[in-house]
Amino acid sequence: MRGRAGKFRLTQKFKYLTSMRVALFALILFTAGSTLFGVSVGALAICREQVVLERISEVGEYGKILTNQMASSGYLAAQGLEITTELTAAADIFDGRILVVDKNLRVVADTFNYEVGKILLSQKVIECIRGINTYRVEERDDYIQMTLPVRGGETAENAYAGAIILRASLERETTFLDRVEHTVLIIDLVVLFVVALVAFFCSGRMTKPFKSIVASIQHVTDGYLEDPVSIGGFYEVRRISDSFNEMLLQMKKVEESRQEFVANVSHELKTPMTSIKVLADSLTLQEDAPVELYREFLTDITDEIERENQIINDLLSLVRLDRKDAEMHIAQVSINELMEIILKRIKPIAKRKNIELMFESFRPVLAEVDEVKLSLAVSNLIENAVKYNVEDGTVRVSVNADHKYFYISVSDSGIGIPEAAQPFIFDRFYRVDKARSRESGGTGLGLAITKSVVLRHKGTIKVNSRENEGTTFTVRIPLNFIA
Repeated sequence: MRGRAGKFRLTQKFKYLTSMRVALFALILFTAGSTLFGVSVGALAICREQVVLERISEVGEYGKILTNQMASSGYLAAQGLEITTELTAAADIFDGRILVVDKNLRVVADTFNYEVGKILLSQKVIECIRGINTYRVEERDDYIQMTLPVRGGETAENAYAGAIILRASLERETTFLDRVEHTVLIIDLVVLFVVALVAFFCSGRMTKPFKSIVASIQHVTDGYLEDPVSIGGFYEVRRISDSFNEMLLQMKKVEESRQEFVANVSHELKTPMTSIKVLADSLTLQEDAPVELYREFLTDITDEIERENQIINDLLSLVRLDRKDAEMHIAQVSINELMEIILKRIKPIAKRKNIELMFESFRPVLAEVDEVKLSLAVSNLIENAVKYNVEDGTVRVSVNADHKYFYISVSDSGIGIPEAAQPFIFDRFYRVDKARSRESGGTGLGLAITKSVVLRHKGTIKVNSRENEGTTFTVRIPLNFIA
């Protein structure tokens, strides 16, 4: 109990974290935030790539101009001052460095004047002298390095006299991209703030009807079953409202049924007791009553006690069947043999009214059933067919089956059931003709017990009847019990 109480207090403490509004707000915010983050990152990546590619293209175009000038002037054969000045100017323009290497990998020019005359062993330079342009981007140091081949002259179209190495700064582009990222970040924060406001408003708007539903449920819990719920809004909310009203209607029906059941039980139990009291009082008031009168009155008292006992037994049967945890003793039973046993037991009752019992077995049927409960249900049907039959009438019982179900049909040639009464015949204590039912000893619980047993077997029961023509009850139950 302490553990449950502690868990309840913890749940109450963090109840807002588990509320639908918080979950909806978080979902909207997360979806919008992740989408905005993905779009921003993707857009910035494309922007960075485009800026770098434009810088590479710019450097490459200027590099081609330099290599063409070197090739046409034969710079690598005799270094000219004009080209050297051009290299220095280009290095200043790109805020970088330019090196010129001949085909022997000797540095013949360096705008920084550090490597002139030295041998530059570089795989990229070797590949470039063979005619392959290469470049790489060093984002950490904010520069790009491009290697371009220099042709040997007009007579040597396929020969390369050397290569130039251009290192251009990306500081300007990086500064521009930083400003773009800063601007995008501010825009994202503003958009996220707006989304948070919209999410807060929308989550409150969408969960507001549920607060009304909770209030309505609390209102019903307080005992106001008569007040229907009327909540507008979204389609799903209206469906919940309609379903809740249907549930209220069912609850009212159950309450009315319970009250009616209690009233019926009280009446049914009170009637025999009243009869017994009247009979006992009559004997008490009569002095020196003859023995025959005592015997007659005591016989009537015994009959009333027996009737009281039957009502109590039927009520106990219903209570046991209504329990969800009621035990079912399932076994494989021959339905044909079970019908023969039931008919044999009811035959003396039918003989008193000269009613003929007929049994048709279309095929042998083995099924998984609770034999005692099914016997009780079928006995009620056959006994009713005998009780509410006409003199010299017939009762026909048949058993059939297919690959999935078995069928029991009980037909009589009796008085029939009015069409208006047929929907209610399985209700407890319901009687079509109350006077006749009491005369025949009925309690009004037999068909209710039968239906409960059939439902326990996951089956169905249907009735087809016409007044003064007879009644047919058809029971369908699965051959294999479904737990």
